[in-house]
Amino acid sequence: MRACSGLLPAFLFFALASSARADAVVAADGTGDFKTVLEAINASPQNATEKSPWIIRVRPGTYKERIYVQREKRFVRLVGEDAAKTIISFGLHANMEGPDGKIIGTFRTPTAQIDADDFTVENLTFENSAGRQGQALAVRIDGDRVAFRRCRLLGWQDTMLVNRGRHYFEDCYIAGACDFIFGGATAWFENCELHLAGTGYITAASTPQDQPYGLVFSRCKVTAAAPDVTSYLGRPWRKYSSVTFLNTELPAAIRPEGWDNWRDPTRETTARYAEFNSKGPGAGPAARVKWSRQLTAAQAGAITIESVLHGPDNWNPRTQLDSTNK
Repeated sequence: MRACSGLLPAFLFFALASSARADAVVAADGTGDFKTVLEAINASPQNATEKSPWIIRVRPGTYKERIYVQREKRFVRLVGEDAAKTIISFGLHANMEGPDGKIIGTFRTPTAQIDADDFTVENLTFENSAGRQGQALAVRIDGDRVAFRRCRLLGWQDTMLVNRGRHYFEDCYIAGACDFIFGGATAWFENCELHLAGTGYITAASTPQDQPYGLVFSRCKVTAAAPDVTSYLGRPWRKYSSVTFLNTELPAAIRPEGWDNWRDPTRETTARYAEFNSKGPGAGPAARVKWSRQLTAAQAGAITIESVLHGPDNWNPRTQLDSTNK
């Protein structure tokens, strides 16, 4: 992942993290309050507030577990020290049999499922380790006002399902191959790296018709695992799919046409695909499909974190994230 301007030196960040407030500490070696992340989440109270969030610090280690964040667990903050060394990993995939003998399907595979509103994650990796086995989620998000900072989200097909609500990702690394960022939520990705682990599609949005925005990528960078990898920017899982790339660096791995209609030409009249100021060898606006848009500077300027995410409650995800370290 590329360096981000303004970040603290590593030694200073770790010193601050170790001394910052914690309501619970997770350590696999038993030196904390809990040995698993799920235990800590389940033990968190249901009366945390925006001004007094419940902060769970996760010490470095690989936690082989699935986590589920109930809707009642609002204003919980899950904070690691270093995403590369603090990993929550599991390996379910859609073609496995469940306890009832039936195939579990895509939506029962996530390593982490977040149903709570106002949930925050920093400096952690969520991984689905199933590999090339079909759909296998690292994260599924159904809560509103969910924010991630400096996290890694790793998978192959369907890495992350942003199912509903508003979500914010800052300085994150997201890896996958096929439809690896998908769903119907409104989600803003700021200064993230989208890593093409294999040939496929970056996005598969299912944005509802009455929702102005779906997936918005701002000042991001797309990278590819190998020279022979190719990818579309996206395809419409549902016909009003909305995806926008702003000021994003694109490699030669991005197909010239940019977007795919998912074998349904009628979606070319309804899908909402746009770019502004794409850079790099994969940009090439002249070669894009005619049913996508190249935004003007004025149109792109109107697409901001505030206009996309604030909503009637004036949600500010950066304020929410910054409250973790107070």
